[in-house]
Amino acid sequence: MPRRWVAAVACLLALVALACESGGSASPRPSGDPAPTGSPAVLAALGDSISTGFGSCLFLNSCERNSWSTGDGLRVDSHYRRLLDRDPRIRGKAYNHAAPGARAAALAEQAEAAVRDRADYVTVLIGANDVCRGGVEAMTPVATFRAEVDRGLRVLRRGRPKARVLVVSIPDLYRLWQVGHTDSRAVRAWRHGVCPALLADATSTAPDDVARRAAVRKRIDAYNDELRAACRAYGSRCRHDGGAVHRVRLTLDLVNALDWFHPNVAGQGRLADVTWRAAGFD
Repeated sequence: MPRRWVAAVACLLALVALACESGGSASPRPSGDPAPTGSPAVLAALGDSISTGFGSCLFLNSCERNSWSTGDGLRVDSHYRRLLDRDPRIRGKAYNHAAPGARAAALAEQAEAAVRDRADYVTVLIGANDVCRGGVEAMTPVATFRAEVDRGLRVLRRGRPKARVLVVSIPDLYRLWQVGHTDSRAVRAWRHGVCPALLADATSTAPDDVARRAAVRKRIDAYNDELRAACRAYGSRCRHDGGAVHRVRLTLDLVNALDWFHPNVAGQGRLADVTWRAAGFD
């Protein structure tokens, strides 16, 4: 090959190499590109009053800005706020479909709303009302609870198959009774019908009341087992918190001073911390 052709080929190869080196980092990501891997663009919360921030403001109503999942207030470092720090494109795209009083039977309808939102990250915290809606006889049977959870998750898997799902364990409500039944303020509040299956006659040591509380504790454990199993059956896009929320050692400092049951700002923050670690974004 003539020397001039050798020189030309060498120059051409050098130009190609230079273009490749500069092209990988010089052009910014277009604003319309998908979010970086692992950073969701839309968040949705499903569940009950805990995820609505109920009682975390001044009154006994929902206060979504303090939600551990979707809250945008400054007092709780919610999943939404942490995701917003990672990627600003999620701004304004956190939807809370949880509802006070919701039981597992409400999950499917809530999941349908999350599908309409095009959510690619969904948090699920459900089960307290399946225990608390009345007496022990009114608690949702374990098999029914599992069937309703599965039904809700099927809606998500069918409608948003690539979405990440976080299923959260039910808090240790029995521990709340343990730490609160000697506090006169909590006992007075609980007399107004707060989780009667567990908290009615909170100071009683009668055998029937002791047995009732034990039955509630056992049912929560059974629900938590089913939540874990349902997430496992969902597949690789579902993560369970591994019982992290249930292991939180509840104190009266973590619940509001109105019903002495729902998490206050500190409690919501604690939920955000332990569930964020379980979500696997870090």
